[in-house]
Parts: sequence; C-alpha cells; structure tokens
Amino acid sequence: MSAIDDLPPLRQVIDTHGLSARKSLGQNFLLDLNLTAKIARRAGDLTECDVLEIGPGPGGLTRGLLAEGARRVLAIEKDDRCIPALAEIEAAYPGQLQVINGDALEVDPLAHLTPPIRVAANLPYNVGTELLVRWLTPKEWPPFWQSLTLMFQREVAERITAQPGSKAYGRLAILAQWRANANIVMSLPPGAFSPPPKVHSAVVHLTALEEPRYPADAATLSRVVAAAFNQRRKMLRAALKGQAPDIEDRLLAAGIQPTERAEQVSLEQFCALARVMKET
Repeated sequence: MSAIDDLPPLRQVIDTHGLSARKSLGQNFLLDLNLTAKIARRAGDLTECDVLEIGPGPGGLTRGLLAEGARRVLAIEKDDRCIPALAEIEAAYPGQLQVINGDALEVDPLAHLTPPIRVAANLPYNVGTELLVRWLTPKEWPPFWQSLTLMFQREVAERITAQPGSKAYGRLAILAQWRANANIVMSLPPGAFSPPPKVHSAVVHLTALEEPRYPADAATLSRVVAAAFNQRRKMLRAALKGQAPDIEDRLLAAGIQPTERAEQVSLEQFCALARVMKET
C-alpha cells in the first residue's frame, strides 16, 4: 500500500533494488506505509524538529516521517544496497532528507542535526539495546534528543517499561525510567515485517526529563544496579558484598532490607542507595 506519497510501494522498491533482508544486519522490513506513518505520528509533532533515524532500510519509516511533516530527517544506513532506494526518497523530498552510509555505532550524528532533535527508528535487532543505552547515558543531561520513538522486540520493550516485582524489571528499566518517561505505544505482530521475525515487536516512546527523577551520581547508580542485577536471585547483601564491606548498613541507610532481591527494589530506592554508596 502506498497512500502517503507518490513513490512506489515498498514491495516494488525492495524488488527493484534487490533488498532481501539480511539476518547479519538485524533487518526486518516494515512494508505497510500506513503503518510506518502511524509509527511516525507516535513521535509527536515533527514539523519543527530534526529527526534521527537509524537503519532506514528501504525507507518505509523515512517516508512516514517526511509525510508527517518532519522538518528534516537524517538517516544512517549501514547497508549500501539500500542507498539507491533512499536516494529516490531524497529526490522526492528535496532538502529534507540526508542519508549517511555508515555504522550508527561509529557515526556522530550531531554534526548533521539542528536542535530540537527527536529520534525515530525501527532499530536493527543486533544494535538496538546498545544504541538505547548510549542515548540514556550521555556525559551531560539533558541529552541531545527530546524523545526517542523506537521499535524493539516486545521482550526488550517490556524490559524498558517494567516495574519492580516483575521478571522483566532490571538494569534497562532503571536506566530508562531514571531520566525519561517510557511507554509502549504500539504492538506489532511478526506478519507486519518481511521477513517475519520469530517474535512480536513493540514501539516504545521515551521523553527526556529535564532532570533525573531522583538525585544520584550516574556512574555510581550504574555500577550498583549492574552488580545487583548480575546476581538477581541473590539477596542484596550477597549480590552487593563486593561494593562495600559495610553493605548491610548502607542498604539499611537507603531504606532497603538487606534480604531483598534486586527486582524488589524501586528506582527511588536504588537512587538512595547510590547516594549512600557515593558517601565516603
């Protein structure tokens, strides 16, 4: 279906340019342009924003973002087979799309973007979590982005939005919810993609907070949370014993029972523990 612009349907684009999805690149292409436009709308009003897109592939979401009025889109694509297809979109939206053929883990997009900036992407499965962690842990906060609207495997989306007490709750939930509001805004079945993945997918929308939700030193919080969840089945007094010789006293000072496990501890409590651990 091609109801959002005058360019060819995505199946035709894929056939024309020989764009069979490559598992090695984590590719699963969305073919329904009405669906990609719907995802673009989940990113909010884009008319006064530059948008960073990672892994555009044949350009389904790219076209959705442009059709929804994005001021400008910077698309970073590692697969050079996709560049001719993206060039056709660039020609249809003169001055609104810039394509960089490169690895998103290595390219610095900020040299090509003007604030305010939003990120919207059907992230390749093999780099999605790493990119999210990078965007959530910059040296300075607020970050360069206002919001992230990202497609993940459903399991990853649930880890980002998980609450204490659930099996999905862990380091990713803490990192995301400490500095952002995070919500699942769409769910997609395997059949929406070509080729269909073995798992369901979901779109997560994260909005950056001006300040972290609770005060804490970022490095200390990250270290404590990683240690706690690396041994999530153990009581915290055991999981964190390498962090300080008086760890039980520090847990109690933070309002946490030493016999609790990491998945029972709230974000606020982890931040309190990080402040106690920072004290000398």
